[in-house]
Amino acid sequence: MAQARRAARLLASLKPDAIVASDLRRASATASELAAVTGLPVAQDAALRETYAGEWQGLTHDEIIEKYGEQYAAWKRGEPVRRGGGELETEVADRAAPLVLEHAGRLPEGGTLVVVSHGGTIRTTIGRLLGLEARDWESLGGLSNCCWSVLGEGARGWRLMEHNAGTLPEPVLGDDD
Repeated sequence: MAQARRAARLLASLKPDAIVASDLRRASATASELAAVTGLPVAQDAALRETYAGEWQGLTHDEIIEKYGEQYAAWKRGEPVRRGGGELETEVADRAAPLVLEHAGRLPEGGTLVVVSHGGTIRTTIGRLLGLEARDWESLGGLSNCCWSVLGEGARGWRLMEHNAGTLPEPVLGDDD
């Protein structure tokens, strides 16, 4: 909760116009901290839930490798794998990215949307919004708890300005904005 409170204070300085969050407990509680600072409501949506990993749910990394070693290896190679019979990463992006775009489309000109979700869902959504091939989404890396990524509009679409950040972005001299 201390991490969420710190993140909320920093993100509030961006003067967000809207907050949308996964309806799962940890993301919802994190979004509530930002809502408390900004006075904004939180729109909760199941489309922002973490990837469902089927029979892998609740297992440790070692248990997954022991029980599902080849499936795990295929997933790490970038093959489309229904981990434990769960969702494909592309299916997660199929449900989350349109929701983010829908909420972003409601913003005023130059507005800011804060999306509070889970590491895998955020990575696949960013990958989709940036137009990366699904096999390359893993290259974005994960997110630490209560850290964030910043996307902005570039001349040719979305661009990643910060990833796994715990501080606010600073303007870059010579940026093409």
